Amino acid sequence: MNFRLRTSADTAEILKNLQSSTKLTPNVLSRLAVSLSLKIPEAPSAKLADTSGLEFNRNTLTGEFDYVYKALITQYMKREVQDEEFFPDLFNAHLERGIKLLENEYRHAGNADGFFHNLLKI
Repeated sequence: MNFRLRTSADTAEILKNLQSSTKLTPNVLSRLAVSLSLKIPEAPSAKLADTSGLEFNRNTLTGEFDYVYKALITQYMKREVQDEEFFPDLFNAHLERGIKLLENEYRHAGNADGFFHNLLKI
């Protein structure tokens, strides 16, 4: 079982920029990103060519909500998802797609206060 996830360099850069702007840690931003991705009906691309970004362990990203994230992704997939598929593959696919959505939300809001306010509306 793989308990490590590596992001793309682009995702690492977005996480760094959002962290400096919002003061949220990369793991919290990653959770928000996955949540945004799960709102899109089409499945994200599962294969990641670039893994030169940040490295996270599973507990850092999912923490005490690991079963919740697995249940959400299982429900999203509409089939049983094995642990090896859930993390890192599916979780990372949603992270990679969702971080771009999160970045767009921040750009649209223009500042951290607007960003948080808009996220509460989603």
